[in-house]
Amino acid sequence: MDAQSYSTALADLRTVRDQIKKTRAVLAKQEVDRDKLIIRLASYEKAKAERIAPAAGLGVADVVALAPRLAPDSLAANDIPQPSVTEPPAAQASTAPAPLPPQQAATAAPAMTTASARPDAPDASAEPTAKETPTAPYNPRELPSIPEGSSGDAWFTHTAGLASTRPNFTQQARSTVFLDTATGVLVHRDQTHHLDLADRSAAAILTAVFHTIPDGVERIYITAGDPWHRDADRHPYLRDAVAAWLNAPVPGWRTDTGRGRDRMAGHFIHARNPVGRYQRDNGEQHAEIRSVGEWFDVDGDDPATVRDAFVLLWQALRRHWNDAVLMGSPSQTGRDLWTRTIPTRGQHAEGFPVLSEDLRGLLHATAGQGRNELLTPPRVPEQLPQLVEYDRTFAYAKHTWKSPVGSPRRITAATFAAWSEKEQMRALYGCGHWQVKVTVPDTWNHVGLLPAPAPGDRAWHYPAQPGTTFTTWAGGPEIHTALTNPLTPWKVEILDGILWDDGKPLDDWARKLKDTWTNLSAQAHFQGNPQQARAAHLASRAVRSILLYGIGSFAQRPRMVTGTTPRAMERDVPPEAEIIGFDDELITWQKPTGFTRDPNAHPEWSAAIWSAARAALLTQRHRDDDTYAGALHTPAGTVIAFRTDALYLTQPHNWPHHHQPGDYLRKGHLTGPLTAPTTEEELLTLRDAGRTALTRDGGQA
Repeated sequence: MDAQSYSTALADLRTVRDQIKKTRAVLAKQEVDRDKLIIRLASYEKAKAERIAPAAGLGVADVVALAPRLAPDSLAANDIPQPSVTEPPAAQASTAPAPLPPQQAATAAPAMTTASARPDAPDASAEPTAKETPTAPYNPRELPSIPEGSSGDAWFTHTAGLASTRPNFTQQARSTVFLDTATGVLVHRDQTHHLDLADRSAAAILTAVFHTIPDGVERIYITAGDPWHRDADRHPYLRDAVAAWLNAPVPGWRTDTGRGRDRMAGHFIHARNPVGRYQRDNGEQHAEIRSVGEWFDVDGDDPATVRDAFVLLWQALRRHWNDAVLMGSPSQTGRDLWTRTIPTRGQHAEGFPVLSEDLRGLLHATAGQGRNELLTPPRVPEQLPQLVEYDRTFAYAKHTWKSPVGSPRRITAATFAAWSEKEQMRALYGCGHWQVKVTVPDTWNHVGLLPAPAPGDRAWHYPAQPGTTFTTWAGGPEIHTALTNPLTPWKVEILDGILWDDGKPLDDWARKLKDTWTNLSAQAHFQGNPQQARAAHLASRAVRSILLYGIGSFAQRPRMVTGTTPRAMERDVPPEAEIIGFDDELITWQKPTGFTRDPNAHPEWSAAIWSAARAALLTQRHRDDDTYAGALHTPAGTVIAFRTDALYLTQPHNWPHHHQPGDYLRKGHLTGPLTAPTTEEELLTLRDAGRTALTRDGGQA
């Protein structure tokens, strides 16, 4: 490209930018009009959210948020309906709450099913892609409780005949290729090909790949080009474009329905990293089209470098698992590797039993993941002196040394109150999940400490207003932080709880992954060949994903099924379904189908790690340096945002970083004055600019 072409392209880019701004303005106005119509429809005496939702292209929860009177009669007036069909019913605790010790308690035809989501999809650190919902009055959802009496006691069992055991088979590797759909470059083993992908449809990709490699392949990783976004301008949301791309006809192929031990069946609709699963009409060949973005972020890396990263990753894992196989996603790979660390002798040689479905449902509804919160004016200054990003290195790996094992025990308020102070503190130090009533101190002027339910499925916020009282569920690490934080202890009353024995079911697995990560990170640092250094860096990021998403897969959320219904038959959309896309002909929806009999479902492990990670964002001790790091060790008003394992501040801190899991790494630094971000998009724009600035200035990133 010469200078003239560069200037012309810049002018074209500005034109596109202006068109996008105009389109967004029109869309915003249309959404306001839509919301007004919904509110108007809600005034009709016989109006039902289930009828209005598909007509509006929204989920039932979104409609009820706008018009609370449409909430089903079976729910509380201020409760927003949830899509999960496995959530246990709420029940009021009949026993009085147990206060903590005074010194710590200070202050048509059926819709045709066309696809099914994979049950191993992580939710951990994926970029939010859903549209923003209209601002509505704060109506927090009510979290479930454990029923009183024998019905609640029945929850504290394991599912009969279901336990995690060491596999007695070896995973089979699948023939894999790496394809850049923008350039048509295909890498297969040590060969490079150039393909004509025509319209970049799934049909064109499968045809070109299988023509080039007659023996066939089973997995096609897309390294660049995002072909599922090719018609994004024709759809209101990216998910709509992805669904249309996945469900388009592919001559000679049909949607894969799964086979053998692989329960992954159907397409997985995700705005950024979808999965297309296909099989020949004769059933003899199967192929997946996946995004390599599931494993790591690609920054202009060619398919050969990505292939080298996967080779290095496999070689590094083989040092610890002689039967290691890279599966389709990091979550599948992580969980498979974990099963191969289950002991063959000793206490857990018979495996790890799976909790009752009731307790799994309770944990699903009450144990959130990473903390994602943006603090806006007036809680922070409108003009920021600077924005500094701190990211906890390989964060979750620091919190796998202790996890719940054994039979869960119910700890009622009365039982907790009868214990001595020492017994109470030992319980809170242990592996537990607690229902608590919390009061923010009257003198509090910092960030919130404990998650509270907010409107929307699995949505959480962190109350910080002095005097606020709320009821929630939280893990022991967060409860401990609230009681012993370095500023002012919060008042916490125990209403109910679940307590397990302390164990180490994940320790060996995580230790091996940490060693693999350390090895690959060292290769990336000392490798003289730039391409191999980059490949080693990508491989180290993949190890992070294996652990991160492997932990997420233990949570085993209720399975989601995706389907379509003709627009002319919108009344036939299942009433419990959420609308996720639509066009002139079809409505695309998804609905939960409950829990599968998954022998590796251990939401208690995920919940414990997530709780510990959220607590470490607030305060974390560095023993070797005799110092602390985290949000509570910053001045009030200087925390701008939390984002899973990252912290955004208005001033830098000299926190120790020894390249160990959990250390705070300064990853971005942007000098001001800066207008405080008020949306996630604005925060991410500042984040990217800060990372670029720090790298340019020779900082840690």
